[in-house]
Amino acid sequence: MREQLWVEVDPHQSSGPLAAYCLMTGYIDVISFSAIFVWCGFQTGNFCQLALAIARLFGTPQDLRFHIPDQQALCSLITFNMGAFLGRIGDRMGVKTRIWLFFGTMIQAVLLAVGAIVLWQSGEGSIASDRGEPAWRNTLSFVGLGFISASLGLQGIMGKRLNTQFTTTVVLTTVWCELMCEPELFKLRHLVKSRDLKVAAAMSLFLGGFAGRAILDRIGAAGALGVGVGFRVLIAISWLFVPPVSASKSK
Repeated sequence: MREQLWVEVDPHQSSGPLAAYCLMTGYIDVISFSAIFVWCGFQTGNFCQLALAIARLFGTPQDLRFHIPDQQALCSLITFNMGAFLGRIGDRMGVKTRIWLFFGTMIQAVLLAVGAIVLWQSGEGSIASDRGEPAWRNTLSFVGLGFISASLGLQGIMGKRLNTQFTTTVVLTTVWCELMCEPELFKLRHLVKSRDLKVAAAMSLFLGGFAGRAILDRIGAAGALGVGVGFRVLIAISWLFVPPVSASKSK
């Protein structure tokens, strides 16, 4: 069993778990965006939002306030990078080993579970009616936001280290650019792996966003994140069944 856990999986046979990662990105992001209009996984937007906050210091009229949405964007950015930093554990264990992919995904589940519990304890709402009035405002909600952002940060670096068509599984802007430049984009009668996997990544994220909002409307943010924890655990288990590199080559 130890030998099987420490074997390296074949990244080209990892499409299932990686597509599930993309689904989780959409799922979690719609929960945070519905509450505070901040993306836990799309940190480019959060970083630009901070630039706008600084630019307001020199505007007319001058605005010296650090608005709550800007504070939340900063919180998400910092904790996302802290979660990505945890990916360095994989450098010790082997970024493609089954044990790390299982263990790292379970860490994502734990981070998400803590975030769900904290947001439940905060007692705040789940859906904001206006950008100027986010549903999450108190200290506990900042903590919860940090934990769920960290879970996506760790997911992003784990996906990136596998170096597949799914890239980071978090930000798909690069996937869209590469898809539009795909030489065999319009060969619809043939399977084109480089194209089809990019489409699968985008559609998985879309499906996750749809499911996340539907579940959010029914059971609230904490409950929806709790369901996401279950998804995370299932993804972790699925890594144990991805074929190793040697097995896929022999076929």
